[in-house]
Amino acid sequence: MATMMAGQALAKVLEKWDIDHVYGITADSINNTVDGLYQERDQIKYIQVRHEEVGALAAAADAKLTGTIGVAFGSAGPGSVHMLNGLYEAKMDHTPVLALVGQSATGVMNTNFFQEMNQDPIFADVAEFHKQVVNADQIPKVIDEAIRSAYATKSVSVVILPDDLSGQEIDYHELKTANLSKKTVKLPVDQAEVQQVAEAIKNAKRPVMWLGQGAASAKAAAVTVAEKLGMPVLTTAPAANVFPTDHANYMGARGRLGTKPAFEVSQVSDLILFVGTNYPFARYMPADKTIIQVNNNLADLGKQYDADITVLADAAAFLASLAQTDYQAPVSDFLKAAQQDRVLWMNWLEKLAADDQNGLRAEGVIKAIKDNSTNNAVFGLDVGNNTEWSLRQLPFDKDQTYAMSPWYGTMGFGLPAGLAGKLSFPDRQVWTISGDGGYAMVMPDLLTEVKYHLPVINVVLENKAFGYIGHEKIQANQAPYGIDLVGADWGKAATDMGAIGFTVTNLAELKDAMAQINELQKNGNDLPIVLDAKIQNIDPIDTSFVPLDEAAFGAEMAANYRETYAISAEDQPSLSEIMKNL
Repeated sequence: MATMMAGQALAKVLEKWDIDHVYGITADSINNTVDGLYQERDQIKYIQVRHEEVGALAAAADAKLTGTIGVAFGSAGPGSVHMLNGLYEAKMDHTPVLALVGQSATGVMNTNFFQEMNQDPIFADVAEFHKQVVNADQIPKVIDEAIRSAYATKSVSVVILPDDLSGQEIDYHELKTANLSKKTVKLPVDQAEVQQVAEAIKNAKRPVMWLGQGAASAKAAAVTVAEKLGMPVLTTAPAANVFPTDHANYMGARGRLGTKPAFEVSQVSDLILFVGTNYPFARYMPADKTIIQVNNNLADLGKQYDADITVLADAAAFLASLAQTDYQAPVSDFLKAAQQDRVLWMNWLEKLAADDQNGLRAEGVIKAIKDNSTNNAVFGLDVGNNTEWSLRQLPFDKDQTYAMSPWYGTMGFGLPAGLAGKLSFPDRQVWTISGDGGYAMVMPDLLTEVKYHLPVINVVLENKAFGYIGHEKIQANQAPYGIDLVGADWGKAATDMGAIGFTVTNLAELKDAMAQINELQKNGNDLPIVLDAKIQNIDPIDTSFVPLDEAAFGAEMAANYRETYAISAEDQPSLSEIMKNL
């Protein structure tokens, strides 16, 4: 037992849970808590952000990238309210985050004091756990309980801390209950269910496997299953790194953030094996399929679709058992056609990437990132058209990883995710990819990367428009009103902020900039980099609905789609045409 300020005891609890940095902005209602972090500064680093929203988004990205809970703090009133956007990101994506919320001192509470608010109702919706401490001795225990709750519920915990309490001395002794955050309890696999699934796949003519984040630890087993049972593979958008993206069976994701082959293959499949996903858009697919769902959450079984076979099991354990089946499927024409569809799609993207006759295309920028990224690169993806381009081309075939905002879809996620990525993986190459709309929302925190010498490579795809929203207006036959943006020289602005900036308008300039970036990295550069890529404002192909099969959708619809996205029948034949030719 030791006597110390309650704020320092709070920091020691964070250390017990392997938390080595927290994000926030100090203020009078949180100063004693921050002073506690100062007392433990050799073990836990305070990262001073320029906006509490960025701190909360970075905390969410930390948890996604590392599996360790992210921590952010804000002062009473505006500071804590600023955090809400990042906390909702964590809630919607089932990510453990702890928010420390300052409050007026107990002596002035309920007196309409400066910035005093009734904060618990504000956080009641976003947080599974939300409590205000009422005396200093409670602080370590409540913080420990909040962290356990965040891990258990995969959600947000909020602890409201009246500032005078954090500054009081308490007798602190480390809690004996173990940190079990990395321990997982796996459900047993029923071999009869494995055999039932294997038989269903064997009897199908066009089976497909569809993986979600629940299969993140099962990459090798998933590859074996796909090859052994002869199945094309799709992933959800947030799970693009759970299956090697360079594998011949990998089709990509289905949906607007997806690919043509993923849509076509899943559209004509007669069986889909969903593993580790609660894919929300399956309800819009044709109902002529056998659906198998494997999930470790009983509540998710049947939530999005009425499954023919449901298996309550851990994804990795189930796939490992399915990989041991004796059946070796022949290479079907369906699989051959899917593989060919994938190759033609990738070739088409390469063709777009090489074209800068009318200006730089986004595909060319993403290809340059792909060609210059390392095998263990970390990517922070923003929200918008940039997400579509990134997920279609970035490599996740080695040890690369990424974080994105899939469910909440908040613009401005990219830069905070890169900030978190470099802090958590200082020895790995870190990229962020943003549109100019999302980047401008959080750009001041480039100064945070400068302050802490974080050499993140921030790529801005500037098309001077909210492109993703522009597509929605096109689909709704609305005028492109309210989506245009004023441009800026983001490279020059970065230089003025103490970073290193590049601005490129064509492939030659892009190649030169990448060469300079590689040289900077080789020579130990410790400053952030901003690459401002001035791209054409082209609406990317919408793959949520790909009506190229004339027999299914009609010749007129297919022709209109081809005209809209300038794709020829030679470059991109429909999957049905490929199958006919086989």
